[in-house]
Amino acid sequence: MAHILVFGDSIAYGAWDKKGGWVQRLRHFLEVKEISSGTPLIYNLSVSGDTSKDVLKRFKNEAIARLKDNSLVMFAVGLNDSRILREGNHEVPIQEFEKNIKTLLIQAKQLFSSIVFVGLTPVDESKTMPILWNEEVSYKNRDVEEYNKALKNICNENGVYFIELFQKLHSNHKRLLADGLH
Repeated sequence: MAHILVFGDSIAYGAWDKKGGWVQRLRHFLEVKEISSGTPLIYNLSVSGDTSKDVLKRFKNEAIARLKDNSLVMFAVGLNDSRILREGNHEVPIQEFEKNIKTLLIQAKQLFSSIVFVGLTPVDESKTMPILWNEEVSYKNRDVEEYNKALKNICNENGVYFIELFQKLHSNHKRLLADGLH
């Protein structure tokens, strides 16, 4: 039975979602479908607040510990990289973000034949300028979109699956977000 490993941030972790977030919902969906080769074991290795830099630090060790034949890895990271700190800088500058994603891809390709990146989601700027729980942190859709485009370009250049969410959710995303992010 294959494993699915998901590395991400609070959105993948399931913050503010009483049903456990999209990773838990995916697990439930696959269990209900009873895939012919057996239900894959899904590891939610997502951590609230994580950036690409954080995932990169722990990816290889955590992936190797759970690796099975035909395993798939999913990355849902980048929104926290785009956050704007008090001094006006991004948590992870876009050039460093791109470098981190490329390094993650190199490491992932050594371990997995299937790699998926989940695109970034838009935010509700009326609740993220600044965020409700920290006056020194903000998120802007302009920046989120820039990081999403960089991620999408890297995936396209490397023949890696990319799930576009920013464009798909942008027209009605505000009603989906309890706190502007989740």
